[in-house]
Amino acid sequence: MLKPYLVVEWNDTETDAKGWLVVHNFVKGYTGGGTRMHPSVTKEEVERLAEAMAYKYVASESKTTGGCKAGISYDYKAPDAYDVLRRFLIAMMPYIDNGVSLGSDLGTKYEDVLNIFHEFGIDIPLTQSMKQDPAVLQGIKDYDDLLTKKVDGLLVNDVVTGYGVAFSADEAWKFKHGKDGARVVIQGFGCVGASCALKMSQMGYKVVGISDANLLVTCKEGLDVQKLIDHKNAYGEMDRDYFEANYEVRPNTEWLDVDCDILIPCALEDVINASNAEKVKASLIVEAANIPISAEGDKIIKERGIDIVNDFVANLGAIRSYDAVIFGLVEPNPQAVIDDIERLCRKNVSRLFTEAKKQNRYQRDVAFEIFKPEKSDLIEYTASSSATAVQ
Repeated sequence: MLKPYLVVEWNDTETDAKGWLVVHNFVKGYTGGGTRMHPSVTKEEVERLAEAMAYKYVASESKTTGGCKAGISYDYKAPDAYDVLRRFLIAMMPYIDNGVSLGSDLGTKYEDVLNIFHEFGIDIPLTQSMKQDPAVLQGIKDYDDLLTKKVDGLLVNDVVTGYGVAFSADEAWKFKHGKDGARVVIQGFGCVGASCALKMSQMGYKVVGISDANLLVTCKEGLDVQKLIDHKNAYGEMDRDYFEANYEVRPNTEWLDVDCDILIPCALEDVINASNAEKVKASLIVEAANIPISAEGDKIIKERGIDIVNDFVANLGAIRSYDAVIFGLVEPNPQAVIDDIERLCRKNVSRLFTEAKKQNRYQRDVAFEIFKPEKSDLIEYTASSSATAVQ
């Protein structure tokens, strides 16, 4: 793994929470990535995630943004989770106010991040030169407006990643000449998992298993994804009171035991690892989560000849929509944004699978070559930046 450009460690003053900001690289003084909160977060994990973000921005055809990530080791369900997030972001404000654009990730909500930014007079983090660019400022207004719009009854920001994963899965399955009505298992049912499951079902796939933090529900005939979404809670947990009579409820640890064609992990890192990679039944894994397969698990998946669409190719929807709207690359309306994500995801997957087949190599190895980020630029920092940071 390449060394990150910048690592900042934070220790909370009121709880035992610990956090890290990792910048893998800057492009034109700008970098972007989400903020995750979970008890299992480590510095090493955040470094891996930041590197993946750098590759993801290349895959998203960004000319303006490098990759970063923030992580907080704390329970996102705790009553004071918002306060912990707020104190972490305050500590990172000197970076945020100068081009480190932090958003949301597992365990945090984008509206909470924005509320904290707004509290301190920041709309969306920008470099000093971006703050003077009328086109970028208009792009921010367009993006803010876009966030209030819905697609299929869900907020745009809650579907862009999951829909992109679904489009990636569909493109890869078609490349493999897979059968119609392929069986899909989704691990994790937050915004990404839910929207991915919905789009997969809309495209004719049979979602036969979904797991969340509490349980696994399966049905050989296919689950009613829309109904499960309509009754899930804010943490992406399903309500079994609304399950159909033919649904089977099992422990969520058994998600790899469900017979399927396509497996889509949508939650934590390293959920497929040395202890369970031999149990994977699917012939295609599409990584909706960031780094859901450990290095040891990946060796097994590669040896078994299972095809993958790796994380920074499949799950770029959110950062592409942000970049595309802020920098005026697409019209700021939901359909144009979804169409743009579909075009890019299908293009990248087709390129990846075509090249991997031509070279007779594993898709992940090829992806790390064709989407390799350039060397980091420097942060854009001036005398006026210093004055802003200490106000």
